[in-house]
Amino acid sequence: MAKVILVLVDGLGFATAIREMGYLEGLVAQGEAKRWRMRSVLPSLSRPAYESVLTGVTPAVHGITSNKVNRLSRVPGVFGEARAAGKVTAAAAYSWISELYNGPFDPVLDREVTDGPGDIQHGRFYVLDPFPDQELFWQADLLVRRHAPDFLLIHPMGCDHMGHEHGGESVEYRRAAAESDDALARLIPAWREAGYRVLVTADHGMCKDGHHGGTDEVVRTVPFYRIDAQTGGVAAEEADQLSVAPTVLTMMGLKPPNSMAAPILS
Repeated sequence: MAKVILVLVDGLGFATAIREMGYLEGLVAQGEAKRWRMRSVLPSLSRPAYESVLTGVTPAVHGITSNKVNRLSRVPGVFGEARAAGKVTAAAAYSWISELYNGPFDPVLDREVTDGPGDIQHGRFYVLDPFPDQELFWQADLLVRRHAPDFLLIHPMGCDHMGHEHGGESVEYRRAAAESDDALARLIPAWREAGYRVLVTADHGMCKDGHHGGTDEVVRTVPFYRIDAQTGGVAAEEADQLSVAPTVLTMMGLKPPNSMAAPILS
């Protein structure tokens, strides 16, 4: 049984992670982390993928099939299962995450949540895509220090924003990935010392013209790092994005619901 931090780097493609995330790749090389090549769901869009990452079922099943489908989740998910088991949940994330698991979002009243009644008990949410990733990581660390959540989602938007603005092969996009890696390099050691196991992945990748949503390899392949792995290195098999939710719950000592049928990543 462990406390888990899941970092969902919006728009981070697999090849860019390998190229730019030197800290995480260093952990893999040292045997302190395991990295999978992971295939995203279809459509490879943000809101459908958020729901699939956190519920372990496809968009065709959970019904969030477009970025324009804005409603509460209707299937069992990590936040709800953790709350039902008496765990403390938290998120530092884009407002769409709040809409999925806490309900309609007021950009003034719902930006900060403390001991709220929703599935996300403690939250710090942003609305504008250019919100600085470093500010978000500081807010996430504040949640760790103040509330010691059993499950924390951290969701920076810098890669996705720079990818849409400049393209998935741009200097700006690659730099955003490197900046997230650097932020993690400064935070993960303390989180691990505090007893957290850290997972890092993405919702989708980004093509060179700043687009995603379809079936191209560059938008469907993302990294998945499990930093607590007993045996580090590079996994031989490709992972399914639907494995993230049951893996998180299993790490927390909770039994995944029957709807989460994808293999546990260990």
